[in-house]
Amino acid sequence: MSLTNKNTIKIGFWLIVIPTLLFSLYTWASLNWVYSSGERAGYVQKFSIKGYLCKTWEGEIVLVSMPGTQAEKFLFTVQDEAVAKKLNDSMGLRVKIHYQEHKGIPSSCFGETAYFVDDLIVLEK
Repeated sequence: MSLTNKNTIKIGFWLIVIPTLLFSLYTWASLNWVYSSGERAGYVQKFSIKGYLCKTWEGEIVLVSMPGTQAEKFLFTVQDEAVAKKLNDSMGLRVKIHYQEHKGIPSSCFGETAYFVDDLIVLEK
């Protein structure tokens, strides 16, 4: 193999490896860096597992602040199976969820929303 062929292979290798490493680092940072966190209270209206290849738990909570006002929907994603089971068991009940917002997630494979619920408390039975 000539010297130019070896250099071409090395350059091609680094043109693939460096972007892959940078993309992996960016994905890791977006999933681990929390932009904001908070809590919301309302009624779990919809909760299901979605996706063709990447299955994620996606849900919807209806936030009702005052009687007679328009209800607001809050869409969220759940990654933890234990939290998903608690949410399934609390369908139709008033709950308080704790979430973390992750900005810039590069794929819907990790979740359809930027809001990841990590805990919930049932407020009324």
